[in-house]
Amino acid sequence: MAGERAHGRAAGLPAAGEPAIIGRDAEVERLARLVRVGAGVPRNGDLREAGVSRGGVLIVVGEPGAGKSTLLDDAARRAAHAGHHVLRATGRESERDLAFAGLHQLLRPVLDQADALPERQRRALLGAFGFEDAPDVQDVQDAPEPLLTGLAVLTLLSRLAGQAPVLLVVDDAHWIDPASAGVLSFVAWRLDDDPVTLLLAVRDDEPLAEFEHTFPAITLPPLDDAAARRLLGLRAPELPAGIRDRVLTEAAGNPLALLELAKAAQSRDPGDHDPGPLPVGERLAAGYAAQVAELPEACRRTLLLLAAAVVAAPPDAVLALLPDAGDNAWITLERAGLITRAGRWARFRHPLIRSAVYQSAPFDARSQAHRALADILGDEPDRRAWHLAAATPYPDAEVSAALERTADRARRRGGYAAAAKALARAAELSPVPGDGTRLLVEAAGLAVLTGRLAWVEELAERVRARTDDPAVLAAATLRVGRLTALSRRHNAVFAELIGIAGEPAVTDPATALGALVAAAVLRFYSGDESQRREIDRILPRLPADPLREWVRMVADPFGAGRRLVPRLPDMIIAARDHPERLTALAVAAWIMDETALAVRTFDEAVRSWRARGPIPDGMGGVAALAYFEYGRWAQAREVCADIGALAAGKLDHAAACVLAADAMVLAAQGDTAEARTLAERALRLVDPLESRSVAVNARRATAAAAAAEGDYESAYEQYRTLFDRDGDPVHYHASYPALPELAAAAARTGRHTEAAEIVERSARVLAEGGSARLRALVERSRALLAGPEQAERAFLAALAEPALEHRPFEQAQTRLEYAEWLRRRRRIAEARPHLAAAHDVFARLDARPWAERARAELRAAGTEVTVPDAAGLAELSPQQRQIVRLAARGLTNREIGERLFLSPRTVGSHLYRVFPKLGVTTRAQLRDVVDAGGVPRN
Repeated sequence: MAGERAHGRAAGLPAAGEPAIIGRDAEVERLARLVRVGAGVPRNGDLREAGVSRGGVLIVVGEPGAGKSTLLDDAARRAAHAGHHVLRATGRESERDLAFAGLHQLLRPVLDQADALPERQRRALLGAFGFEDAPDVQDVQDAPEPLLTGLAVLTLLSRLAGQAPVLLVVDDAHWIDPASAGVLSFVAWRLDDDPVTLLLAVRDDEPLAEFEHTFPAITLPPLDDAAARRLLGLRAPELPAGIRDRVLTEAAGNPLALLELAKAAQSRDPGDHDPGPLPVGERLAAGYAAQVAELPEACRRTLLLLAAAVVAAPPDAVLALLPDAGDNAWITLERAGLITRAGRWARFRHPLIRSAVYQSAPFDARSQAHRALADILGDEPDRRAWHLAAATPYPDAEVSAALERTADRARRRGGYAAAAKALARAAELSPVPGDGTRLLVEAAGLAVLTGRLAWVEELAERVRARTDDPAVLAAATLRVGRLTALSRRHNAVFAELIGIAGEPAVTDPATALGALVAAAVLRFYSGDESQRREIDRILPRLPADPLREWVRMVADPFGAGRRLVPRLPDMIIAARDHPERLTALAVAAWIMDETALAVRTFDEAVRSWRARGPIPDGMGGVAALAYFEYGRWAQAREVCADIGALAAGKLDHAAACVLAADAMVLAAQGDTAEARTLAERALRLVDPLESRSVAVNARRATAAAAAAEGDYESAYEQYRTLFDRDGDPVHYHASYPALPELAAAAARTGRHTEAAEIVERSARVLAEGGSARLRALVERSRALLAGPEQAERAFLAALAEPALEHRPFEQAQTRLEYAEWLRRRRRIAEARPHLAAAHDVFARLDARPWAERARAELRAAGTEVTVPDAAGLAELSPQQRQIVRLAARGLTNREIGERLFLSPRTVGSHLYRVFPKLGVTTRAQLRDVVDAGGVPRN
């Protein structure tokens, strides 16, 4: 904000010996250090030293006038002086509804390099800006590829960074359009290996949802008394002491308020003894309005047109409405300190000035300005439509239709927030009530894709206020329910879904089935048995449909759902062209313990996620659990990182799902501190009674961490919470797999009786409807708690179950526990093969506590095991492992980058760093590393 740029300067220059920015030494140094570190492609230690936790990203937060723009300007000046590429954009309130407007402003100086991008990326980027025609979109599955647009930006920045470090500066980021903010967030998560730094400034009362609680931020506090006095002394040295103290008091440390109040005090009539407060905050805006009111008519009209247009470089059409460059109006406005100019470029010195100009003008004058702008923007239909909307207070079919066309263009480019806003405004202006309601329902459907639950609820409420049509109300409620499933308040939404499913079950089966699908998801989260009964009450009234069978499997896997398992493969084949259905069927396969089928289906679905980039699905956290059970732990963590990055700060339940799953993997690998941290974060994000599935998984992770440290008392206490006082599971699906872990902790703490009762109670429930895998886990649990006569039979029954072949960790645990039982009975020769097999699996999975336990048993059995070098695949990050696997298959850096949404430079940087860790010097050797699952031997 230009007004902030005056902060700390006297006549444009600092006084001798004074810093350029008064009172912000620490902040100036932090930004300068970040730019320096970013230019050197920071490593983790450098980032910690710079006070940054993720890549080269920092958010500067503060109230208007706190000095955010001044700090960004200083950082940009330093970077430009050092030879960096500096790309800048400023959010504008009037452009929040124009998809990718902010991104275009940021990248406009370098768009000539887009031709060097891979063709799909080039088309995605230019299509987002409307430079290439977007395809017609008839179905959400055919929607544009937002992540591909993000990848194009990432690749473009990486190319620039190959020439010189890049600094991205986004001022007033709280006003950036959501589509641009989404791309910047995508890029920000992937800056670790490119010399690219991103600085954003936001107001403290308008957080940027895509970055909130995710990236490091500094909040600018008010200036302390000494700094405020120093600044005031530089800018208003002649101010009388009494007025000086009043200005200092009322400015409350805000640099802009300090300077503006000093300026106002200097110009006051000496005889004016008004005891009221000086203008500050809203009163400061009122002061600007009073200043504007005293200007000539031509100046007021010019300011109002600028306020309504608000573009950095007004096109010729807009300039035609404004005075000529040499007109006295410009001189008057500059002398008044209201605008700054550079040639044909003009902007308000502070957003408060624009606000004061616009809000103080009568509606008729604002309407006239917007209509004038609309009339000359015929070649920019989106801007024209919004100007017409701003000028139209009453329903108008023509303006409504123009906004609907704007929404369609935004939707084709992947600007879902802009499209939803345009449809919502079109609904307000539609003279036909039915059309207005339809537009609101469509707006709610697109708003779902933004992940902003409060907005979807607001749109649904507006639908309810317009109509009592059951079908329309049901459609609106379904949209809210879909997104609420990824957030909180599951029980309340479940009741609404059941309510709308009950009546239309006969008259509108499709609506009823859609409601029950969403209700089944909530039933899975909550584990509430009464919810299953509600679903069972309505489901038989619906006609046969694959979705009806899906509801049965998810809501009742040990009852009616179990009989449907043989149909799953055919259902999955039929859903190949529908990614959302694939995901749903993969979830069903996992719930039914068809793990291999679930993983194959998730593989296909995950490829689709990465190609299309839909919102994170809370059930998508199940993919991580499936990969975990299947022994693909690195992939499980990659899925957690992908979904977690999209859900962070917006969709609490979706984030909690992947946090809990990630915690389970880390606990099994022995990273106990981090596992506890993630589990605690997951529990803070949900209500444990409404999200029992998350609570159970988080507590399993905490218990496994305790067991890995040898604290079996704490482990048992945590495992015991997964079953209620009577021994029934807290969650109908998530609790049962913990039975062996409960039994193992009980055996080490002398709680055999209580644990055995829980195991046998579970065995009775699972005898008929349970999967073969769960019955094997029951046998393993019995073996751990049984006497010598029964234990071996139970161990052998568990090991004989083929279902464990698709769950290597569970099978290796069973082998190890049986081998320990054998060795204690001095049957060492029989124990050794089981110990060796178990150790190999644990080493491959990097399950360190279990591998160490297996090695100890092998040594006790007379077999020495060589511990692999630490510099192996196990030490790489999940992303690095994935890069190595793809490189081992012969993919180029560019091809790997397209798959993983990374820049080729980042891929190359990772490979450069991992080669020494893996003991290889060429890409050709990577295949041997991957095949061996560790370090190649000489």
